Amino acid sequence: MNRDIKIGIIGGSGLYEMEALTDISQISIDTPFGPPSDTYIAGTLEGVRIAFLPRHGCGHRLIPSELNFRANIYGFKKLGVEQIISVTAVGSLKEDIRPLDIVIPDQFHDCTKQRISTFFGNGLVAHIAFADPLCPVLSKLVYDGAKKAGASVHSGGTLLCIEGPAFSTRAESKAFRQWGMDIIGMTSLQEAKLAREAEICYAAMAMVTDFDCWYEAELEVNVETVVQNLNKNISIAKQIIQLVVPKISKKRACRCAQSLKNAIMTDTNVIPAETRNKLELLVGKYLKPD
Repeated sequence: MNRDIKIGIIGGSGLYEMEALTDISQISIDTPFGPPSDTYIAGTLEGVRIAFLPRHGCGHRLIPSELNFRANIYGFKKLGVEQIISVTAVGSLKEDIRPLDIVIPDQFHDCTKQRISTFFGNGLVAHIAFADPLCPVLSKLVYDGAKKAGASVHSGGTLLCIEGPAFSTRAESKAFRQWGMDIIGMTSLQEAKLAREAEICYAAMAMVTDFDCWYEAELEVNVETVVQNLNKNISIAKQIIQLVVPKISKKRACRCAQSLKNAIMTDTNVIPAETRNKLELLVGKYLKPD
């Protein structure tokens, strides 16, 4: 496979329908972890090759807990992607973060219950550093792009990830506010963790669609409100991506590119051959025989 695509975008299906995107093709990828959410859409934007993946599949047919996070990230890695921009819908847990705002989070809090969020296991142990879970360099570029596009954008904040697919109860929403969380969503955390294991930079562009149900001055959150506001934000999300993509450096100065360098615990000589072959794309350069 020609691995000339260095930038990946993951989000809703409307994002890749950009007038400036040319040389569009679809790429089907097999992974050791099963099929990704859909085919990858490859194209050229501002002279740069990119790949887009509709997170929930075309037509939005997968609930968050059904997403094959490992296959989605592995597929990007197989394409040669080194940097991923995630566009994700979130609710607000703060008065000053309003619907139609954008947040570039720098932290996560995990409240999911039944998701696989690592490539490792089956005889190969690795512990990545995840104290700062989003790439600061790529996140800064996305924030600057949002400012230039005229968006109401917030730099930093904690995205709390819940299992879904139901939205929070009022009691949960109020508790999350007391914890100091800023925004709430259902998808990005596992993507970020797996991207870090794959040594891919990851930044999230969180599009605020609603106040979560703690805010009793408005109607409780529902799909109609989320979709309406997300559609309103698609245009500016496209503008931001178009501004950011040509500014992404081919030389990475962050630590994401070497996140596995000191993370692997297992003696190379005892790793099962099947596991080694399965993860060769991710860890092959570190698994030299003693």
